[in-house]
Amino acid sequence: MRVGYADAVDAFKVGDLAALPPGPHDVVVEIGASGICHSDHSVLAGQMPFALPLVLGHELAGTVVEAGPEVTRVRVGERVIGATKPSCGHCWWCLRSYPYLCTEGVRLWNTPRYALDGDRAAPLFCGLGSFAEASTLHELSVVPVRTDLPFEQLAIMGCAVATGAGAVFNTAQVRPGDEVAVLGLGGVGLAVVQAAALAGAARIIAIDPVPAKRLLALELGATDALDSAPGEELVERVQELTGGRGADVSFEAVGRIDTITSAYRMARRAGTVVTVGAPDSTSKLDLGGWEVVSSGKRLTGSIAGEIHADRDLPALVRLAETGRLDVGRLITHRIGLTAHDILQSFDNHAGVRTVITP
Repeated sequence: MRVGYADAVDAFKVGDLAALPPGPHDVVVEIGASGICHSDHSVLAGQMPFALPLVLGHELAGTVVEAGPEVTRVRVGERVIGATKPSCGHCWWCLRSYPYLCTEGVRLWNTPRYALDGDRAAPLFCGLGSFAEASTLHELSVVPVRTDLPFEQLAIMGCAVATGAGAVFNTAQVRPGDEVAVLGLGGVGLAVVQAAALAGAARIIAIDPVPAKRLLALELGATDALDSAPGEELVERVQELTGGRGADVSFEAVGRIDTITSAYRMARRAGTVVTVGAPDSTSKLDLGGWEVVSSGKRLTGSIAGEIHADRDLPALVRLAETGRLDVGRLITHRIGLTAHDILQSFDNHAGVRTVITP
């Protein structure tokens, strides 16, 4: 089976690997489309703490073509979206309304799925491994959806859209009339923009150095767009647009320490700062102790939008079906399952989301 995998840091290959036999609770999904996320590149670059080798890709949509004898969640022939944060529903975390921290989900992430040379075996990134023609997954890692939406749209709902929208609805709980700032207008950031508009935010300040992305943000619901090129006084500009206070909620959707710092400082006193992007795992955030205490701000991470996959993914599909979420416009490039195309996509900062259609 053709599979894209990181064999070591900076060593990405697409080749034929033998899938391990499915277990009783496993399904085999024929991949209809796979989105490419910056996190895939971060793993390949050694910036995220994942052991290699690893089959990359975690934005997945496809069709179930085989199901184990004890599978109950899905049936052969059903369309599914991959759940980046699978949840069992009964562990300590799930019972306390943290399904995105599920203990079983972490175990599934580390389950070997492909045989490599010698004694090595490769698990799947986020338990999905979507850079492939097909993928063998635990049934908890897929959510069935009944929709005619294209696979490419369903694929990016699993991470980009779910992470961005979840950060708005679940983490920040944006309210009607709020003023928000969004740093970074990739797939996640533009999902934040759209979800903030749906939540009734009165002002949505979209920030990115790429003019085309700023224009798209304005078309998708942003009220203002700012250039984040070096030299721009972003904090002062955001304060000017918000009555001198700063944003009620600021979202960082880039994954860099400097933009997290900017997001923190452009939020108002007692405001909320949501970090959505994944920075290098070795980086350190440098904020003054008095600045943190005296501002009264809430600084929080948003893990995959804190979604409950079975509840939130079908809801996002319904929003897309009715046109309330424009998922199609987030897809700017389409490629095949080749190492050259995938590596090229990692360096494409002008586009929003690239999808693989095997």
